Amino acid sequence: MKCLKLYVSILALYMLISCNSTDKHKVSDKPSNIVKNDSSSQQITRSDTSYNKKDLNEIQDMVRQMLNWGESKNSIELIPVVTDSKDSLCIGFDLDKVKHNLEVLKSTGFFSAQFIDNYNQILLTLDKEMKDNKFQKWLTGELPPFNFANDVDPWSDCQDVPYDTPNAYGLVEVHIVSLNNEEGELYWKWGKLGADTDSSWKQFTYKFKVKKEDGKWKISYMEGFDYDKSIKVA
Repeated sequence: MKCLKLYVSILALYMLISCNSTDKHKVSDKPSNIVKNDSSSQQITRSDTSYNKKDLNEIQDMVRQMLNWGESKNSIELIPVVTDSKDSLCIGFDLDKVKHNLEVLKSTGFFSAQFIDNYNQILLTLDKEMKDNKFQKWLTGELPPFNFANDVDPWSDCQDVPYDTPNAYGLVEVHIVSLNNEEGELYWKWGKLGADTDSSWKQFTYKFKVKKEDGKWKISYMEGFDYDKSIKVA
């Protein structure tokens, strides 16, 4: 009987040691770079989190620079027109200047080929529709009869900025809707708004998209340059 009890004790001890060894093996095989995303109950890697943050910073810097460029004297004349002999009536579009604009947009490094082609198509379509008498010629200095660059600045979709000092364009805040290694959809809003700032400035957002071209983030779409909206009669 004593031998039987001793055998049972040894067997139990062996099973306990074996169990502990298996558990330790399982723990050591668990990837160390996985963290829990409590908001979505999905697993993400730390490298993905830091990568998105790096991209967001790059895109935000680029958008701030682009907005400052768009409002500078180095920007382009978005609607280069041809006027009558009295310079009183806009009668067409200067397509040579449009071609020059395409080169300027490309040289900035802010815009993808898709964005530049979209701008070109807006002007070519408006030129054709004007020749087809689908909208009226308009007086020099007056608003055009179509939506593009009409009454608001398409770079920001605003007529003004929430404050002049410091530079409001240099403080816009970019937020991600979706973003991967190649493309993304985002929006920006005015940053550093005070408590007494009008609510309309706080509620304002501007949608845009980006693509990776030649290893660099570039703007592929901007809300103020939406093709379908731009070519509509105002």
